[in-house]
Amino acid sequence: MIWCRFDDGGRPRYGLVEGNDVTAVTGGPFTRHRRLSRPPLRRDDVRLLPPVVPGTFFCAGLNYKGHAERAVAAGHGQAVPIRPEIGYRANSALIGHGEPIVRPADYREPLEAEGELVAVIGTTARHCSRAEAVRAVLGWTIGNDVSARAWQHSDRTFWRSKNSDTFKPMGPYLVTGPDPLSATTTVRVDGAVAASFATGDMLFDPFDYICAMSRYITLHPGDVVWLGTDEPAAIVPGQVVDITIDGLGTLANPVTEETLPKEEGP
Repeated sequence: MIWCRFDDGGRPRYGLVEGNDVTAVTGGPFTRHRRLSRPPLRRDDVRLLPPVVPGTFFCAGLNYKGHAERAVAAGHGQAVPIRPEIGYRANSALIGHGEPIVRPADYREPLEAEGELVAVIGTTARHCSRAEAVRAVLGWTIGNDVSARAWQHSDRTFWRSKNSDTFKPMGPYLVTGPDPLSATTTVRVDGAVAASFATGDMLFDPFDYICAMSRYITLHPGDVVWLGTDEPAAIVPGQVVDITIDGLGTLANPVTEETLPKEEGP
């Protein structure tokens, strides 16, 4: 099934994507749902929201060998990871498909887009076996882990380099059923391919992470696990970044510059 979450007259609602139509439902992918008895909407006419608002937003760091080796060589990583370790991101940074990524007014360097597979948790999970970890994943979506690299290297935490408002596009859909580990992730900037890699060529796959995490942390329905990237791509205001993962769709967002309010005179 292909789920979307969209703006329905000012409130969020889930819908089922069927071809070019979106059928609005009550409930959603984590509960029972019922189709509403009203005409379907055209997919291009709805404003998509992030397909889930997670209770906890988990994010892997260096989870592809090439990316990890480049970080270590540049002096920004201690070593290529030898076990799955997880971090966190801020829900306040989430935006949906089509919404602008806003570069802060006092950051003058290019941002970096990082196309990532996202696992969406569908059951409560604790002390998972691998088989239980597989069953814990309801479906998949796409994330763009936008990064302000200069801040990442100068600040003691990722508080603004990874979590500034709009730095976490996610979508366009929540898709159940496919095997994205056999897919390709492609990042395009203004239509030109800027990065392309085998999605499943990870140091640790989603189920490795879930097993390791659930030893200490209870995962809940709606939690998300972003799974890292192999090749970042530079982006600047005025460009559009598209991230495609086969079977999951394309997450597209324009990049803009923050406009600060003018100071009023005396």
